[in-house]
Amino acid sequence: MKIALIGYGKMGKTIEQLAVDAGHEVVLKIDLDNADDLTTENLKQADVAIEFTRPETAFDNVSFCFKAGVPVVSGTTAWLEKYEEAVKVCEAEGGAFFYASNYSIGVNIFFSLSEYLAKMMDPYPQYEVSMEEIHHTQKLDAPSGTAITLAEGIIQQLNRKNKWQSEGADNESIIPIHSKRIDKVPGTHNVKYFSDIDEIEIIHTAKSREGFARGALHAAEWLVGKKGVFGMKDMLGI
Repeated sequence: MKIALIGYGKMGKTIEQLAVDAGHEVVLKIDLDNADDLTTENLKQADVAIEFTRPETAFDNVSFCFKAGVPVVSGTTAWLEKYEEAVKVCEAEGGAFFYASNYSIGVNIFFSLSEYLAKMMDPYPQYEVSMEEIHHTQKLDAPSGTAITLAEGIIQQLNRKNKWQSEGADNESIIPIHSKRIDKVPGTHNVKYFSDIDEIEIIHTAKSREGFARGALHAAEWLVGKKGVFGMKDMLGI
């Protein structure tokens, strides 16, 4: 499989190493210093593009892939106000788009576990819920895209909650998300339900970027030859 890497930071470099080890070929690497190399001609060398960049460039990057006829896997977060527009461009161009806020297999199992727990907790209003996410100091967005995905999953199952809010909640219908930035922490997320008599807490801790990179590479392998818009639940069947 021939891969274009749009974004060649730490995540892009990790994906590259895993891809080469798996026998794939990276035919294009785009970063800030060679952004002009992202041309239709160069992109068409690839069977699939993997995009990990910045919120302000993600929409333009994935749209360019659709128009070039190249499937794209995107893991950039904090740009989802344009997600539905990206879906429309993908559908109009007959493209293939795979998006996830987190490509770790373990995290996506954690998402499903959290939704199931929220459904179980729904009949018990004596339990409040809060969330915490911890990432490295270079993480640009807070709360993380993963934390937002977790919160939205809980809201779908927990009828007494209808919104998430960074830090403290100002009313009972809001889930507070507490964000911390600590050097060299790949990512930790926890969901806690608590009452006057006990607490229930579930936690996912990433040990390195490799889990995210490996999941993104697997998504790229899975996406080639498909048309439409997909996510981790489609690939994992959960």
